[in-house]
Amino acid sequence: MFLVGLTGGIASGKSAVSSMLRELGCPIIDADVVARKVVEPHTPAYSRIVYHFGPEILLENGEIDRQKLGQLIFANEEKRKLLNSITHPEIHKAMLKEILFYFLRGYRYVVLDVPLLFETRRLTRFLNHTVVVYCDPATQLLRLMQRDGLTQEQAEQRVAAQMPLNEKRGLANHVIENSGSREDTHRQVLRLHTKLEDSMDFLLVRVIAVVATTGLGGILLYAAKLLLS
Repeated sequence: MFLVGLTGGIASGKSAVSSMLRELGCPIIDADVVARKVVEPHTPAYSRIVYHFGPEILLENGEIDRQKLGQLIFANEEKRKLLNSITHPEIHKAMLKEILFYFLRGYRYVVLDVPLLFETRRLTRFLNHTVVVYCDPATQLLRLMQRDGLTQEQAEQRVAAQMPLNEKRGLANHVIENSGSREDTHRQVLRLHTKLEDSMDFLLVRVIAVVATTGLGGILLYAAKLLLS
């Protein structure tokens, strides 16, 4: 099994592409969903967040008010770094557990749906393929305004706060052009899925796993790692 990173930008259509891949039977690990789970009440991350940011960030039911917490860290880099230092390790541990689950079930590849894949670069070294969902700037602005009821100025501010899609496109192995119709996007997703299914990348990863678990020698493990690098 190998790992595929999926990313995009606000209103670029990443969620739609993720849904299409899921419909094709691809296992998807959504970093946003994982991030919500690791800060649920009574989790280690939840306790540390409340300790550092105070009980005023909580809703009446005891859950973290994500909007209020977001406002606190939006304009404060130190607080943002603190929050990331609390949540990121927990997110990565939770994602690893899901990856192992799919590995044991024999899947050829798993898609990691990560909005900030290239911004943080924490996961890119573990990925065999990276996919960016791209749409042209005008389409992105229009979709964002229609989706969230924003003015053009508000939409432009939100887009400007992210890494430009053109830059992400230059870093990816695969690009899904999502400026056109849903049918066109679906055709591209189907081609990508077929290409990944036909890839033999998963064989080398399984050889490494077998060598590591059966103890057939450090030399073989080292050689296999070199082939992956």
